[in-house]
Amino acid sequence: MSLFSLFGALEIGLIFSLVALGVFISFRLLRFPDLTVDGSFPLGGAVAAVLISHGLDPFSATAIATVAGACAGLVTGWLNVRLKIMDLLASILVMIALYSINLRIMGKPNVPLITEATVFTVLQPDWIGDYIARPVILAVVVLLAKLLLDWFFTTQTGLAIRSTGSNPRMARSQGVATGTMILCGMALSNALVALGGALFAQTQGGADISMGIGTIVIGLAAVIVGESILPSRRLVLVTLAVIVGAIVYRFFIALALNSDFIGLQAQDLNLVTALLVAVALVIPQFKRRWFGRKAS
Repeated sequence: MSLFSLFGALEIGLIFSLVALGVFISFRLLRFPDLTVDGSFPLGGAVAAVLISHGLDPFSATAIATVAGACAGLVTGWLNVRLKIMDLLASILVMIALYSINLRIMGKPNVPLITEATVFTVLQPDWIGDYIARPVILAVVVLLAKLLLDWFFTTQTGLAIRSTGSNPRMARSQGVATGTMILCGMALSNALVALGGALFAQTQGGADISMGIGTIVIGLAAVIVGESILPSRRLVLVTLAVIVGAIVYRFFIALALNSDFIGLQAQDLNLVTALLVAVALVIPQFKRRWFGRKAS
């Protein structure tokens, strides 16, 4: 792999670590199988790209895109909590609806940002190449997101969200409004995903209607790989593991696709993802069997 490929993999891995943090909140903390992310990721990219192309500064556009993602998560939570639609079905309905909504927002299948100012062009120093500056800026964003999440989930609201996912009946008996906590958790989850989509559109030079395909698989892969690499029950370490998992996942993908020996091509991306997730799921079983035999 070339140096540019390594920095490119790191860049994409950092972006998808935001997605992985969002997926971690919904799947692990809330126990909510949320497929909305396949729609909220391109939603963030679409909103940011359209606003930037119409002259809004990239920071405000990214913030609005993040709020748009939170609204998508709220709708999914509302369908489940208020209308009593099954969680998985509610997320599928919103994901399908967001495809049409994203097309409406963009007005066409893609919105280019080649000549527009982005968060990265504004913050990039003149003496650093863009292939280095972008990962550095993204690393700062991801670190801030991680620290804020670590802090938030130690607050009363954050602990209520965690208790809602762990044992909703016990949480309700302690006076926790579990419905409200699901709405808050889903909004936070999809806000992070949309933030990743907005930043992805700005690094790739535009938003595309198909950019969200397979986002949920990538997010789950990052969470599973991260938990296999750094198994822990402490939230501070778990969020770190999710970030590491996203980066390692992208490095494996880049290595597989850039290796002449393996001979994989871009259309093999989903196959590589499936194999990587399968390996990550099997590793803990081998660990238990191996250490169990050694203990006996």
